[in-house]
Amino acid sequence: MQAVEAHLHLQALGLTEYEARAYTALLALGRAQPAKIARNSKIPRPKVYETLERLEARGLATRTQLSPLEYAPLSAREYIDRAQRDFDTRIEGLERSLARLTPEPVPEAVYPLRGEAAVLSLIEDIMLNARRSIHVAGESARLDKFEARVGRGVVVTRSSLENLPAIAAKGQHPLLIARDGEAAVVAHMVSGGEEEPHGVHTHNPVIVRLVEGYVALAEQHTKSGKS
Repeated sequence: MQAVEAHLHLQALGLTEYEARAYTALLALGRAQPAKIARNSKIPRPKVYETLERLEARGLATRTQLSPLEYAPLSAREYIDRAQRDFDTRIEGLERSLARLTPEPVPEAVYPLRGEAAVLSLIEDIMLNARRSIHVAGESARLDKFEARVGRGVVVTRSSLENLPAIAAKGQHPLLIARDGEAAVVAHMVSGGEEEPHGVHTHNPVIVRLVEGYVALAEQHTKSGKS
C-alpha cells in the first residue's frame, strides 16, 4: 500500500508509472541489476532498460557498474527538495503571469460560490492557509478533516450554532469560516431537495469581523449552555 501511494505521488510530480515503479524498487533494493529491478517493480523486461536510462537522466539513479550492468538510486531527499524548488518556481511564475492578466481582487467584493465542490474547496483553502487564527461555526464531517490539518500555532475557535437564532432555511446547514481577520466563507450546505450547496467568499474586513464575532458569540452561548 505504501509503495502504491509513493507511485501516485511520484507520478503527480511528473514521473511515468514505470519510472515511479523502478525508482521505488531501487530504493527498496539499494542497488541491483535491471533484471531484478524488473521483477521487483513488475516492469516488462524490455522496458526496464529505457526506464532506468530515463531515471538516470532525471538524476534519480546512477550506474554503479557496467559489467554486469547495475543501478543504484540517488537520494530521495535530494529529489524531493529539487521537486519542491521546481514547484515553488512554477507557482511564482504562475502568480506573475496571472497578475498581469487579471487585476487584484477588490477587498470589498463578495464572490458567489455554487456547488458542494466549490464551497468545500474554498473552505479547505481558507483553513489550511491560516497563519494565526480560524473561527469556525457549523457542523460538517469535512470540517473535522480540515481542522486536523491546520498548521501548528493556529488558534482555532469552533462552535455549533445550536444556541443562536437560525440563520438558514429549513434543510440548510450553515457553515461560517474566517481566517486571520482576512478572509471568510459563509455557506449553506443542503440536505436533499433540488437546491445545491451555495455561499459567498470575501476579503471584506467588515464581513470577516462579523463572522469572527458571530462565531465567538456562538462559542460563548455554547459554553454558558453547558455550565
